[in-house]
Amino acid sequence: MKRTARPEELHLWAQVAETVKPLPGRAVPRSPVPPPPPGVPAPAGEAVALPGLSSAGPGRVVAPRPPLPPAPGRLEPGRARRVVRERDPIAARIDLHGLTLDRARASLESFVVAAWRRGDRVVLVITGKGREGEGMIRRLLPEWLASPVLRPMIAGVQAAHRRHGGEGAFYVALKAPPA
Repeated sequence: MKRTARPEELHLWAQVAETVKPLPGRAVPRSPVPPPPPGVPAPAGEAVALPGLSSAGPGRVVAPRPPLPPAPGRLEPGRARRVVRERDPIAARIDLHGLTLDRARASLESFVVAAWRRGDRVVLVITGKGREGEGMIRRLLPEWLASPVLRPMIAGVQAAHRRHGGEGAFYVALKAPPA
């Protein structure tokens, strides 16, 4: 089932459509798209209005959005070797095959948070490779793990060994929960 586009997505699409040169004999359809409501966050890289002094209007300051936190690093070599040889157990697995991006992200977040709270140290996230090795879930996984919600829990991420799924799966090392 398709979902309807959100206002911020329509606004972003309108900005992209303005940069396109139409084919000969065709015109770019202009649809009036309202700007996103004030409470909606701007996409990464866009300016955001903040309260304060500015020339951007009375009581508004325009500041760039902070960049996303860096993606988690790789597993330590010794730990990766122990996981591959199954001396460090993989405490839990999640398979994200066949899920939409929104459901995959939500499932991943709840899975990682639950595993971290249980005290699991290594989990396996199966994304699949996608068509021709370009799966969207596989490509977005590092960004999702670097989100402000999950980043404090992640110690490292590494592609899994062939016996655990190879390029279509990832080991995710978790930090110990606070005592």
